[in-house]
Amino acid sequence: MDDASHHSSRMSAVQQFDVVVLGAGISGLVAASILSAQGNSVVVIDEYDHVGGNHMDWSSIEGYTFDVGSLIFQDDSPLLRHFPELLEHYVPIEPTWGRLNPQGKITIYPISVRDDIIGAGPIGVIRIFASVLYARIFQRRMENARDFARFWIGSYLLHRSGLGTYMRRFYGINPEQIDLDLARKRMLWIADYASLINLIRRLARRKRSTGPKNRQLARPREGFASLYRAAVSRLESRGVVFKLKTSVRQLHKTDCGYEMLLDEGRLGSARIVSTVPISVAERICGNGQTSALNTITLISLYFSFAGERGFPQSIIYNFSHEGSWKRLTVYSDFYGRVADREYFAVEVIASTATTPEEAEAQFRQHVCANGLFRGDLQLEGSHVLTNAYPIYSKGASQIAAEAIARLKGFGIESIGRQGGFNYQPTARVSTIDVETAIATS
Repeated sequence: MDDASHHSSRMSAVQQFDVVVLGAGISGLVAASILSAQGNSVVVIDEYDHVGGNHMDWSSIEGYTFDVGSLIFQDDSPLLRHFPELLEHYVPIEPTWGRLNPQGKITIYPISVRDDIIGAGPIGVIRIFASVLYARIFQRRMENARDFARFWIGSYLLHRSGLGTYMRRFYGINPEQIDLDLARKRMLWIADYASLINLIRRLARRKRSTGPKNRQLARPREGFASLYRAAVSRLESRGVVFKLKTSVRQLHKTDCGYEMLLDEGRLGSARIVSTVPISVAERICGNGQTSALNTITLISLYFSFAGERGFPQSIIYNFSHEGSWKRLTVYSDFYGRVADREYFAVEVIASTATTPEEAEAQFRQHVCANGLFRGDLQLEGSHVLTNAYPIYSKGASQIAAEAIARLKGFGIESIGRQGGFNYQPTARVSTIDVETAIATS
């Protein structure tokens, strides 16, 4: 066989697509929706055996269904522009939020004027305002998230409210190590709450607001699979191909674009959009560089309970100075009890508890000390998730930007929570970020 015939035979054995999308989470699905609507042939590849990325659920034989991570959606989300079929599968809910403060009280999330400020007593109120005044005059220079929060609410309220402790519990590092850029992007609510002018504006908006509000929604009781099945059907009707439980072993450039070596077979494309962790994209393109970017490992504990739980809210954040857990979500408030038992999930950062067994022991000890969950508390299961979300230590944003630029130089468009090293708290934010990224690429 001559060289031309060999090249032709080899190309015919390689599946060809216009675009490869790495990752089948929200960002990957939205990217596939936009690109396929533009007339491209698209293939979506994911190492997971399911669509939805880190939107995972876990079910027990008793009928409990728990989630890993986020739960709540909205009926005005831009995600529904791409997948309107999802709306009929969501369950309307009315969630309420609370927090366990350092004084051992379940109170308003994220800050309570009554409990955090007035509850400090006359001397405490004086200390709060004196601390804020001192910060505004003498601590104006900000280098990290702690400096940012301290400037707006003062050191005393930062400690009394438990916000500083929660920041460490959420990001896995001390507030002094958290990047200032993240604080400015994701913690502006602190400035909003600390500003008298903004408070007046917020009250005025409440009085004027008489129109309908968006509805809060949750995934179906059966789990995420039944939700995202509708999204997959829409994309497949446009010709999008899904290759799940598939790893990319190697990627290299060709005269026509790129060729990928998968677990089974090869495929080629003219364009690659990556929503997987930056380290994964660096590995498959073989550029010899691995960026020092750290991510959170999240431990989820799944409990059922019968008794007096000690609070009415559906979602509780741990702002106390003790305990390793950061948030709990009572799913039975949304889906109903099972055999007259409530059920909920607890999230713990692996840096504060290294194993599910350790996380469970610490949680039981902490809620007992605070008078919560008095009754029969049973662990139903657990899940350990790596690469849950980025750790924004100082300098990480710059390292990520340089890595993304190198990948772009190779030809990989790295976007989304994982690919863009960008904390995206909701499907709304994920959708908008992908729309913006692809529109400007």
